[in-house]
Amino acid sequence: MSVFVKKLNEVDPPVHPLELIWVRMVMTWVVCVAYMSVTKVPKPVLGPKGIRTLLAYRGLSGFVGLFGTYYALQYLSLSDVTVLSFLTPMCTAATGALLLKENLTARQMIASVFSFVGVVLIARPEFLFGRQHQNEQIDEAESLRIVTSAQRLVAVSVALLGVVGLTSAYTTIRAIGKRAHPMHNLGAFSLFCILTAPILMVFAQIQCVVPDNVSCSAMILAVSGCGFAAQMTMTSGLQRETAGRGTMAIYVQVIFALVFERMFFHTTPPPLSIIGTVIILSSAIYVAVSVQ
Repeated sequence: MSVFVKKLNEVDPPVHPLELIWVRMVMTWVVCVAYMSVTKVPKPVLGPKGIRTLLAYRGLSGFVGLFGTYYALQYLSLSDVTVLSFLTPMCTAATGALLLKENLTARQMIASVFSFVGVVLIARPEFLFGRQHQNEQIDEAESLRIVTSAQRLVAVSVALLGVVGLTSAYTTIRAIGKRAHPMHNLGAFSLFCILTAPILMVFAQIQCVVPDNVSCSAMILAVSGCGFAAQMTMTSGLQRETAGRGTMAIYVQVIFALVFERMFFHTTPPPLSIIGTVIILSSAIYVAVSVQ
């Protein structure tokens, strides 16, 4: 999904993240409601009574998480955005322990500290690293639009806000548990995005881009399909496993991110990003093998 989102940022004119979110979620919501209607799942639109507030919050937090990822992909490499998302399992484990009384070990907390160091190496803020470390990674596709240090720092900040959103969303899914069908979770998420994205586009005076070729349309459809599959499988998994362990599957993304980034964008991550990636991935593996 992230590959297609980044490719859509390179078309002329680029497709704004809010438009991508709206198109993707319209398709997702239609599929969710249609499936629940056909299979006779009760309350297909609003969800079961008693957890509708949680479903609404799941929609809000999910929107924040999704926008953070899509926005960051405009200015950061695919691998950098993917690695920043690796903070989500660590944060989810912490919130699961605090709010849902799930198990949180000292090893997980230590790994979280090292993960933060990895994030700093990827973000490379100018006040710590100076200008010479900015814009080291300029591939063929990005050579026409050099990312400034300010844009990079804002993108990392928004990506971290997205981590907060995803953490809240995954924790909420755990809190809901099996009281709702996975399609209820996904339907609430998509409905909130459908209602919110157009309002923000009008407020920010963002023009809608209508695809004028088959390639662009196909990529938008691919974003919707991949996004639906990812959300559905993650939701189903979190209903059956603790928040901390359930989100560990996110770490597999680093393999695909590095391979796809080389294949589609001809990009080799700079040394500091590689070091940061190794630190975060090592922390994740450390937590995974030490979970009791």
